[in-house]
Amino acid sequence: MDIAYIPSPSHGVVHLGPIPLRGYAFCIIIGVFVAVWLGNKRWIARGGRPGTVADIAVWAVPFGLVGGRLYHVITDYELYFSDGRNWVDAFKVWQGGLGIWGAIALGAVGAWIGCRRRGIPLPAWADALAPGIVFAQAIGRWGNWFNQELYGKATDVPWALHITSSTDGRVPGYYHPTFLYESLWCVGVGFLVIWADRRFTLGHGRAFALYVAAYCVGRGWIEYMRVDDAHHILGLRLNDWTAMVVFLLAVTYIVVSARLRPGREEVVEPDGDTPDVDAVDLDKKADSKADDEADETTGKKSDGKKHDGKKPDAKTDTESDGPAQSKESVEPAESEELVEPEESVEAAKGEAESAKKV
Repeated sequence: MDIAYIPSPSHGVVHLGPIPLRGYAFCIIIGVFVAVWLGNKRWIARGGRPGTVADIAVWAVPFGLVGGRLYHVITDYELYFSDGRNWVDAFKVWQGGLGIWGAIALGAVGAWIGCRRRGIPLPAWADALAPGIVFAQAIGRWGNWFNQELYGKATDVPWALHITSSTDGRVPGYYHPTFLYESLWCVGVGFLVIWADRRFTLGHGRAFALYVAAYCVGRGWIEYMRVDDAHHILGLRLNDWTAMVVFLLAVTYIVVSARLRPGREEVVEPDGDTPDVDAVDLDKKADSKADDEADETTGKKSDGKKHDGKKPDAKTDTESDGPAQSKESVEPAESEELVEPEESVEAAKGEAESAKKV
């Protein structure tokens, strides 16, 4: 019975002359550009400088690619180092095989180096990049579609993925498109982080931790649906155990960080809000010019008072001496008024004594 399905590309690579253009590589590259673009916008909104995100991504992206490949090779070593396998294939990243756990872990090391060189706190940078990273994962998952890999169990749902390749043990048929499920889940996680960051003003790495925790929830049930070969521990795939452990670590970080460092960083980049040096010099020159003009204006006003027809020094002496002279003229008058009654009393006493003698 014919059913609706999602077709798979017949080829995952297109040759432009001698140059191979691989769909998997294109998805990774586009995802990186989206992450840097969105991260730059969020970083500037937090008070950072334009271009800082890209400068640090120069360190984070190569480390992340190496980490993602190392995780895949280590956890699926039998694909490269068992009998009949060629170990050189471990370096063929374009054929697929990047573990997100290793990419985030080693990518964080590269980001830490870049942040340290710029004097920027890594948690603040990670918060700005979190939605962009998960959107990049959503785009990168379409690389699995080009390679016809990482599909789920057989199904007859209308959105089933039609696998046509029979290489590397594939069986043609209709399967759950787990790459599509994870891509859609990542888009939802990205918008969740953006909303929560605005609603609760997340800071100090909590937006990044929310992304990690939410992604792990989706990765758990999607991983359970996959049928590709993987190591199992107690009946669960290795990536299921990894998702559970990382989820608990992320939630613990959110709780502890909220108690120890509530709120959000006020300054994410030391010189993020400071103007350029040239602008500062122009401001200083403008201030000094304004001061000089004010001094000139004050000098003109004082000169006007000096040349009003009177000598300033004489006027000053007159004004200052006038009150002093009037005070001196009053004081002798008062002293004379006090002396005169005493002299008249003495004269009266003298006349009285002479009258008695007579």
